[in-house]
Amino acid sequence: MSNQLELESTLFRAGQAAGWWAAVREAIRGSEQDYTEGSLKRAITLLSIPMVLEMGMESVFAVVDVFFVARLGADAVAAVGLTEAMLAVVYSVALGLSMATTAMVARRIGEKDPEAAAVAAAQAIWIGVAVSVLTGLAALGAARLLTLMGGSEALVAAGWGYPAVMLATSFSIYLIFLNNAIFRGAGDAAIAMRSLWLANLINIVLDPCFIFGLGPFPELGLTGAAVATAIGRGTGVLYQFVVLARGRGRIRLRRAHFRLEPRVLLRLLRVSLTGIGQFLIGTASWLGLVRITALFGSAALAGYTIALRIIMFALMPSWGMCNAAATLVGQNLGAGKPERAERSVWLTGLYNMLFLGAVGVVFVALAGPLVRLFTADAAVTATGVLCLRLVSLGYPFYAYGMVMVQAFNGAGDTVTPTVINFFCYWLLQIPMAWTMAILWDLGPAGVFLAITLAESVLAAVGVLVFRRGRWKTQKI
Repeated sequence: MSNQLELESTLFRAGQAAGWWAAVREAIRGSEQDYTEGSLKRAITLLSIPMVLEMGMESVFAVVDVFFVARLGADAVAAVGLTEAMLAVVYSVALGLSMATTAMVARRIGEKDPEAAAVAAAQAIWIGVAVSVLTGLAALGAARLLTLMGGSEALVAAGWGYPAVMLATSFSIYLIFLNNAIFRGAGDAAIAMRSLWLANLINIVLDPCFIFGLGPFPELGLTGAAVATAIGRGTGVLYQFVVLARGRGRIRLRRAHFRLEPRVLLRLLRVSLTGIGQFLIGTASWLGLVRITALFGSAALAGYTIALRIIMFALMPSWGMCNAAATLVGQNLGAGKPERAERSVWLTGLYNMLFLGAVGVVFVALAGPLVRLFTADAAVTATGVLCLRLVSLGYPFYAYGMVMVQAFNGAGDTVTPTVINFFCYWLLQIPMAWTMAILWDLGPAGVFLAITLAESVLAAVGVLVFRRGRWKTQKI
């Protein structure tokens, strides 16, 4: 009897493993699924796996990029950190537009109206093109912007080409974000994954070629990193448009969809503006943190930049899981199933907490070896290790906070997270960072502690507001 039970148990576990790997293969390959019906665990799996892999590749690129740039010295890494602080404004606009696009496309797909979803997608692309033209003009003042951010004369002289190229080619940032938002809202997570993998693989291959002048490539130094990024993202955008035009996913864009539809356009802009405000508030807070950290010198700023790249290595895949929650919320609200939408959020939050909690333990334990992979400078290493350990302490809280924010966004309620961000970032994080770093003389440690405390408060507030359930009645 015991042998029989043991055999049945073994077969059951084998069946579970086979079912899991079958789901993984299906998620990566992509398939037609109705995410408003059936098992929520399966829905989260099919959406999360490609989104996590998509964001995972973005994380890999961020780490590889700083690995090569670090060979150029602390000033080069600091220049990348200051440029990313500036580009955070671009990313905020792109993310705000993307959140609105995902919410609207997901809602129309949930309502079983793919034509209306395609119209919304085309209007979003028009907005992205218009905004990218305005952003590109900022490239003309790249050196001045680095100076305003606190860069030294030597840093500006050596690094102004990096922000100039990144700003001039910002169209690739907006469009790759927006097109992937369309795919995610439609439930075509595998297509979004493939486009970003293509873009970042090209980035990784071209990075050392343009930085160090390998083979026939010119040696462009730090500017070469930006050139490689622009080429990679541009190729990814081209792939996205080919897929959208051929209709390989749930949405096919035709010329008729690109006729301006003022009603849809205005609705997208209304939701986008608060979404942009949501991310700009977070971005402005981050700019403030960078500015405070810069007061302690290039070594401190370089250590902070390296640590953030490692931190994002975990947070980007986690963000992918949160995007799955946004898609499920949008589609299930469109299908008139708010309770199913709510269950998907709590379940995704639990999975995210388990993932980030485990990563946090690893980062605290191995902070030194991880930072030393990127630099041998003792001062840079010390700051990077301190940042990595202190920020990682809040990972379990970040997990739920990120899911809650994306749940609101997926419902089209971009106002609630904007208000929460305002209080937690501007009224709590920045004053706390300044007080602890400058007034209490804790130095960069004060900045890092402020990040952990503010993000933890944001998570707690997000959960409390989500439980009130007003997001379930959001119209979009």
